[in-house]
Amino acid sequence: MFKYFPHTPDDVQKMLDVIGVSSLDDLYAEVPEELKLHRELNIPTAKSEVEVRRIIEGLAAENRRLVCFAGAGCYDHYTPSLVPYIAARSEFSTSYTPYQAEISQGTLQYIFEYQTMMADLTGMAISNASMYDGSTATAEAMLMCVANAKKRNKVLISGTFQPNVLRVVGTYAKFHGVDLVTVSATAEGVTDREAVKTMVEADDVAGVIVAQPNRFGIIEDFEGLADLCHAHKTLLAINTVASALGVLKTPGEWGADIACGDAQSLGIPMGYGGPYIGYLCVNEALIRKMPGRLVGATTDAEGRRAFVLTMQAREQHIRREKATSNICTAQGFMCLYVAAYLSLMGEEGLREVNEQSYGAAHYLHERLLATGKFTEAFPGQPFLNEFTLRYDGCTCEFRKRMAEAGFLAGVRTEGMEGCITFAATETRTRQEIDQLVSLV
Repeated sequence: MFKYFPHTPDDVQKMLDVIGVSSLDDLYAEVPEELKLHRELNIPTAKSEVEVRRIIEGLAAENRRLVCFAGAGCYDHYTPSLVPYIAARSEFSTSYTPYQAEISQGTLQYIFEYQTMMADLTGMAISNASMYDGSTATAEAMLMCVANAKKRNKVLISGTFQPNVLRVVGTYAKFHGVDLVTVSATAEGVTDREAVKTMVEADDVAGVIVAQPNRFGIIEDFEGLADLCHAHKTLLAINTVASALGVLKTPGEWGADIACGDAQSLGIPMGYGGPYIGYLCVNEALIRKMPGRLVGATTDAEGRRAFVLTMQAREQHIRREKATSNICTAQGFMCLYVAAYLSLMGEEGLREVNEQSYGAAHYLHERLLATGKFTEAFPGQPFLNEFTLRYDGCTCEFRKRMAEAGFLAGVRTEGMEGCITFAATETRTRQEIDQLVSLV
């Protein structure tokens, strides 16, 4: 018996004796027999570290690494080698939950730096210490709109969001009693501004949430939208792909009250779907409505710079049922990744990433149209590094053939028969694009 096993047979028997049960079978007597396994678990015997590594490597070898031309909220950007090195540094790996600031300075410092850079990137006043992912950040933005409005519980969300984001926000809305109204996209693939205007002017809307770029890759024009919302005491939230903020007009510049979205594009590997990190930034008027951690800088008794959790009355461990949200956990390790990435890239580096992604995507776009197999889904609409085309054939068969050849050729555009949404980043080469097009 290994000493590090949590419960020995003696430990188990002592616990059973305390609660007055003679055996584990008696403990689970109330569980119906048809729900029980009635056999031993298929768990291998103890193995050495070398053996475990071989097993894991064997499983990993079964994965097929495809050249990625897909996006839909998850993007194949390059992660500088220094980022994982910094993230592994022990001085940042202080206690998981930093309520005791004196022993959590490493964690608090990188969260503070993350907040500072994200607020700057979005053009907003304040950032929290992150959310689980972009969809939950958007859901929390919705709840903030309702909490701020007090007597209004209707929120408008653009139908140009990724379907998975709409589903998550819809789930939050259902169980919080929010009247969530999805505003359909126009034939041009953008938010129906006339529909938004009509509903906002009814003076019963707490918030409007829009996407930039949207699910089709289109860069939308939100000129005048903030003025419309604010004239009717409605908040405006803009969800933006974080990396794109290096070149696009920021939510702050559009006049938004809340900026939210996924920050996976800031140096976090695709990782087969996660873990990712949601960002949430607000103007100063909403600081007491914002969920999640908030780290501030101060000085200690000896005048040295120090970091602490601040404004904690917003959180459920202080206010309990009166809290704005039940979220107080941050994606700490992902925060550190993003902070390291942004500090290394800077404004110039982030701009270059977007310029290269723009060039790769537009070259791919032109080459695919030139094959005669694709046509524009939304002619003339501006895009950055993602776009939607209509395919002359079966999209399932097309993507299957491309995958067999080693390419992840876009994502089927949900709700649009025959359409595929492609993405290209700075990691895609002209040679890879030419190879994909030659297969088409």
